Amino acid sequence: MAVASHADHRRGALRVLGTVMVLLLAVSATPAQAAPKPSVKQLKKELAALQKESDALITDYYNGRIAHEKAEKAEKAARDKLAAAQKVLDRESAQLRTIAVAQYMNASPFGATMLTQTPTGADGHLARLALNRHLIDEQGARLSGFARVRDTHRQAQQEAAARSDELGDQVEDLADRKARAEKLIERIRDKIDQLHRAPGVRRSDGTWVPQLPEGADHITPRMRLVKTLIQERFEVPFGIGCYRQIQDGGEHPLGRACDFMLSRGGAMPSAAEVQRGNEIAEWAIKNADRLAVMYIIYRQRIWHARTGAWRTMSDRGGATANHYDHPHISVY
Repeated sequence: MAVASHADHRRGALRVLGTVMVLLLAVSATPAQAAPKPSVKQLKKELAALQKESDALITDYYNGRIAHEKAEKAEKAARDKLAAAQKVLDRESAQLRTIAVAQYMNASPFGATMLTQTPTGADGHLARLALNRHLIDEQGARLSGFARVRDTHRQAQQEAAARSDELGDQVEDLADRKARAEKLIERIRDKIDQLHRAPGVRRSDGTWVPQLPEGADHITPRMRLVKTLIQERFEVPFGIGCYRQIQDGGEHPLGRACDFMLSRGGAMPSAAEVQRGNEIAEWAIKNADRLAVMYIIYRQRIWHARTGAWRTMSDRGGATANHYDHPHISVY
């Protein structure tokens, strides 16, 4: 039996090592491949599907609004009917109480006048008996009519309660339909955002080649895209300020920054406008990588793309200087 030489053992070990290396490379290569980014064609196809679904949800929401309006009208009619029935019930109840008191006092419901005019003696006794008979007959008739009034009032109460419950269900259903439609509309907005990418050249390390400002507003194409998208999505009713000549070390003179105002004259914005500012900042962070957002300043804090986190800034004095009345966005 031949004995393997040292060289044979070495060659065998190298072959095994080579096989292991090939397998390791093959296994590690698969998960390292990033998922391909959706193409514009694919995004448009997904957007078309979302639009179709949105149209169906909006139609459903519209039908819900019509049903809600009908339920509102029915509920109002039932309340009006109940109010009318309550008036009749109150009137009839008052009449019955008046008759009961008059009968108890053996007197006319018209007051003391008839009491003083009622004859005395035997004639007076007969007159009081006749009056009593009249009161009893009138009370019987009133009671008979009162039963119908009471039943009508009870039916009106039941109908009003049913219409109120129906309206409550409609309000809840309509809110649910609206929430589903709004959620889908938000997905459509996000899909539209994905169709836009910052223009210009991006280096392999993720940084962007600077751009020159252009146009009458003196801002770069990248800044103009961010400004346009925010304006379309959030409206920004108090205006947007971008280029300014003052050399303050920032991006405004370079055409690479815009301020999205939430109030006028340095006043503190309303709660609704503060929320608008939060939404603008969140949107800019969410789309920062694709739209070349460099940093955001809002409410005395700064978010930078390098760190991906907010940090507090020093007090510069005043709502505007501390960016309480506007989010500031700079692009590369």
